[in-house]
Amino acid sequence: MSIKRHFIFWCSTLIVMIVGLYVFRSILLPFVAGMALAYMLDPVADRLQSIGCSRLWSTIIILLLFVIVFLMSLMIIIPILGSQLLSFIESLPGYVKSLQQVLTKTSESGLDLFLDKSIAEKIRASFGSIVDEGAQWLAKLLGSVLSGGEAILNILSLLVITPVVAFYLLWDWDQMVDKIDSWLPRQHQKLIRTLAKEMDAVVADFVRGQMTLGLVMGIFYAACLMIVGLKFGLLIGLGAGFISFIPYVGAILGFVVAGGVALVQFWPDPTPILITVAIFVVGQFLEGNVLQPYLVGDKIGLHPVWLMFALLAFGTLFGFVGLLIAVPTAAAIGVLVRYGLSRYLDSPMYHGKPAE
Repeated sequence: MSIKRHFIFWCSTLIVMIVGLYVFRSILLPFVAGMALAYMLDPVADRLQSIGCSRLWSTIIILLLFVIVFLMSLMIIIPILGSQLLSFIESLPGYVKSLQQVLTKTSESGLDLFLDKSIAEKIRASFGSIVDEGAQWLAKLLGSVLSGGEAILNILSLLVITPVVAFYLLWDWDQMVDKIDSWLPRQHQKLIRTLAKEMDAVVADFVRGQMTLGLVMGIFYAACLMIVGLKFGLLIGLGAGFISFIPYVGAILGFVVAGGVALVQFWPDPTPILITVAIFVVGQFLEGNVLQPYLVGDKIGLHPVWLMFALLAFGTLFGFVGLLIAVPTAAAIGVLVRYGLSRYLDSPMYHGKPAE
């Protein structure tokens, strides 16, 4: 009966949490962002405390530095990205038509060589319509994101509410951890602490490493594309780096967009087009063989397939907030699954009863 009550209690708690997230998903973004920011900056506050600074002043210094860096980014980088994004949306239909013409001309000889002329014409027409519809959908999506009232409200709430939430959480972080620790059932306190520390290590290693990786790759892609002279190179490069927290998606999306823009901009000169392709090939090599093992490592235990499923599932259920909580939740579930599997492998259920 005790096991049954525990199971019902924790299942009910989980259901309430999921329902609460789903109901309040439209207003959770600044609070989740503030919590994530406080979690990321807590080790810095602990380091300042260790050299004699009080927790209050540590929190004030850290957030002031963060706000200064953020405001500098708003004044320097954000206006450039915003203008490039608006220009990209306006130029997208023209780029699509030019890309269709380039691809049609280059594919005429190849398709006519292997296929009947009527079939080749149908394939070219179908391909052109698919590209056109995809570009129109992307333009409408970006336009709705920029012009939507909810998006403006989210941006304002991020700028105003998130720093306040981060300040109070960072100030009271250690006290909150101690308070939650005092609520743990005494019988299972040691086990819960062990699992919580393992979850914290996994989440910290992955999130901090992946954020650093995305920043490095974004700067690499943006700098290289701007050196080549690609239009919207800063926007495409930083966007590819930002989306790189989803395995392979950032590089593939950046490659497709940059390749399409390069074809339209530089055709028929093959050199800058090949250089644009080479940038993403080299970037993927550096990410997979140098930066990923060093910054993130293999000890986190998050398989890319499991990570992609978690991001898509939480993103579908909770929107952008779901993307923010997907990785920590997936990491926590992974720790619990590994613990449950280890208990199962040591149990009579796995080994069976000894033969009499």
